[in-house]
Amino acid sequence: MKVLANDGISPEGKKSLEASGYTVITDKVEQENLIDYINNEHIEILLVRSATTARKELIDACPNLKLIGRGGVGMDNIDVAYAREKGVQVINTPGASSQSVAELVMGQLFAISRSLHDSFRNMPECKNGQFAVLKKKYSKGVELRGKTLLIVGFGRIGQALAGYALGVGMKVIAADHQTKDVQITVPIAGTEGVKVTITPSTDVKELLPEADFISVHVPKQADGSAVFGKAEFNLMKEGVRIVNAARGGVIDEAALLSALNEGKIAQVALDVYENEPTPWAELLQHEKIACTPHIGAATVEAQDRIGLELADQIVSSFGSK
Repeated sequence: MKVLANDGISPEGKKSLEASGYTVITDKVEQENLIDYINNEHIEILLVRSATTARKELIDACPNLKLIGRGGVGMDNIDVAYAREKGVQVINTPGASSQSVAELVMGQLFAISRSLHDSFRNMPECKNGQFAVLKKKYSKGVELRGKTLLIVGFGRIGQALAGYALGVGMKVIAADHQTKDVQITVPIAGTEGVKVTITPSTDVKELLPEADFISVHVPKQADGSAVFGKAEFNLMKEGVRIVNAARGGVIDEAALLSALNEGKIAQVALDVYENEPTPWAELLQHEKIACTPHIGAATVEAQDRIGLELADQIVSSFGSK
């Protein structure tokens, strides 16, 4: 069987598939040429990450397609229900990137607590007299220890983040659509770690006024609406700091900028944007926003896990040579 990994696949994942008798193609095919390529090359398995979409039109036009795999968690770039209705299997790798995303968010929390992103941007241009100016500009940072972190969306990534945040001394509260107790392991080298139980609330608005920091881990909404907009920002503390490493569009970016410029929000970190791959320039250039280019799962370890997990699921479904 031929596999097109249109957004790439780790060498380990490719090797595993090829060892099982699959032909793996890693050519990047532009979206407008994808249907013709799949049909002309007799592709039966399409693997994507976030760049390539697999909508109804592609599914209808490619009758030989047997499986669509998403390397990652969210599948909003695939018409999942329609594909399955048409007999096309759809898979993803929900647990493979949790640790990598959680570690990025921790880095973002440290960055926006001390304006590290803006300092990194300005220090190379530091000339006579500017050192003292920059020292004063960045003299009002805050510590993470003792602060309350609200994690909105308490799945695998949210839970991994909770372990790290508890480890640096933050108080962690969570909001999710379900309220069952979740046991979090706080990692401590050389031990089995410390167990902490967190019970999420289904009422995120009730928790917003308590949070010093907020990290968002919810999928893009089916109707395209934002989860956080002006009404939600108004419920938050003055000087709250927010991280979004989930999906572009879950935060109303115009309302976010307004709240930031008015001082309601102190700092923001964004790894995802409404208009990827061309985010709004005002976001990228804002001194109080730490920006990264959707790299939450972009670690060697996560990509190896993703590739191997996709390979295992494919071989489990279609067998090996």
